[in-house]
Amino acid sequence: MTTKIVIVAGGTTGMGRATALARAARGDQVTVIGRARRGLPDSVTFLSADLSSVAEVDRVAAEIANRHVRVDALTLFANRPMPQRTETADGFEYTFALYYLSRYLLGTRLAPLMDTTSVIVNVAGVGTTAGEIHWPDPQLRDRYSMVRAQLQAGRANDLLGVSHNGKARYVLYHPGFTRSGLDLYPNPVIRGMVKTLGRLFARPVEKSVAPILGWIDHPPSEALTAVDRGKPVKQSLKTLDPGAASRLATYTERLLTGC
Repeated sequence: MTTKIVIVAGGTTGMGRATALARAARGDQVTVIGRARRGLPDSVTFLSADLSSVAEVDRVAAEIANRHVRVDALTLFANRPMPQRTETADGFEYTFALYYLSRYLLGTRLAPLMDTTSVIVNVAGVGTTAGEIHWPDPQLRDRYSMVRAQLQAGRANDLLGVSHNGKARYVLYHPGFTRSGLDLYPNPVIRGMVKTLGRLFARPVEKSVAPILGWIDHPPSEALTAVDRGKPVKQSLKTLDPGAASRLATYTERLLTGC
């Protein structure tokens, strides 16, 4: 089998880590981007970065471009729920910056290294219709809540797949409740509840990453694929509206001009 160049953003825990380890075991050249290596094997290249920072994303994208002439797969997992509104060094709401903007930037910056045989897999919540882009206040300066921020960023990632115009095949993937990232909740009470529910009801990580490994080996023929817990998502769904996707892309570019 041909060796793949695989980039895993948010690959030090949960599904991201499982994807990185599986591809490294296959013999691929795997690069993981995250805050701490967390015992990843030497066969995996690790780039330390705060993906909520525009400058940091630009730096690691440039490092990847210096190391590789192409990218076969870009897999996007980075996310961290924040119970209180927090701003990044760029002045952006943290969830928006990490969960959505870092994915936008990596896909854009690495696009020249990808073609129609490459794939981008964006792991979020496609198929879920809860939440929306709060157009009057996308940075959630008013009425912030952790759930509101997470849902907005999830819907932003849906639209990111719709507006993608690079050559790589794009996959929006909602794995469902998985035993992944259960330690990310800062509040110990919420973290304990989520972990308990995870033990009882969540899917094993290996089951949730299996489709991702398949897409890396065999990218879809369609420009955009959306899958919610194993079922195709109709692209006529209101959360995949092309007009909203264009509006978000315009807003994002304007936001980035100040960085």
